[in-house]
Amino acid sequence: MMPSPLKGKVALITGGSRGLGAATAGQLAELGADIAITYLASAAKAQAVLEQVKAKGVRALAIQSDQADTAAAKHMVGQVLAHFGRLDILVNNAAIAVQGKTVDDPALDTVNLDRQWQINVMGAVATTRAAAPVLSDGGRIIFIGSLLGTHVPFAGVADYAGSKAALVGYAKGVARDLGGRAITVNVVQPGIMPTDMAAEALGSAVPEALLNLHTIRRIATLEEVSALVCFLAGPSGAYMTGGVIDVSGGLTI
Repeated sequence: MMPSPLKGKVALITGGSRGLGAATAGQLAELGADIAITYLASAAKAQAVLEQVKAKGVRALAIQSDQADTAAAKHMVGQVLAHFGRLDILVNNAAIAVQGKTVDDPALDTVNLDRQWQINVMGAVATTRAAAPVLSDGGRIIFIGSLLGTHVPFAGVADYAGSKAALVGYAKGVARDLGGRAITVNVVQPGIMPTDMAAEALGSAVPEALLNLHTIRRIATLEEVSALVCFLAGPSGAYMTGGVIDVSGGLTI
């Protein structure tokens, strides 16, 4: 029988209906955690994640919630508490990527760029503010950032990179604020992963020139990144806080 170090814990993963969020939900469930996920429009995908999670013998809940609506965060966290009675792990995963144009491009889509800041930064801030007062002592907050938050190897990503860089400073401040309650706060910074977001930005294949920047000459798997999230969420991550950890195949070397 597999060990269940997170049995009795409740994890909330924003944007958990697909991609890294879905992979993280599955791995945290394998470790025994009950799982809540949020989704915006992917109801069928969210239901599929619920079924996969429940098959591992844990409880599961999907909540439709718009990360851009900061006023919705408190209600969303309240739904988790009403269903499970507690919250121990928050994974701030929901985000969008608006990339491809430089800041001097006359066709720059400022409306969607502003929405990106709202979702990636203010949405994560609102969720954290709502969760922090009710999070169990000894709990975990994990922000899914991006390698672009601290390292920008190509053009056309200024606003996205800025939104992820903002999470780094915010997470460090939250780590200071909550350290007295033994709550750890860390940022996981993936490089390129096989997600819908990456496909929209890069197309069907990663360009050779970009692969050549990686020491390990491939992109990450979702399982490799979610494994780090699970480590930070588990008992072995209890003394790591304020960390910004790259999962990037050596792209920053």
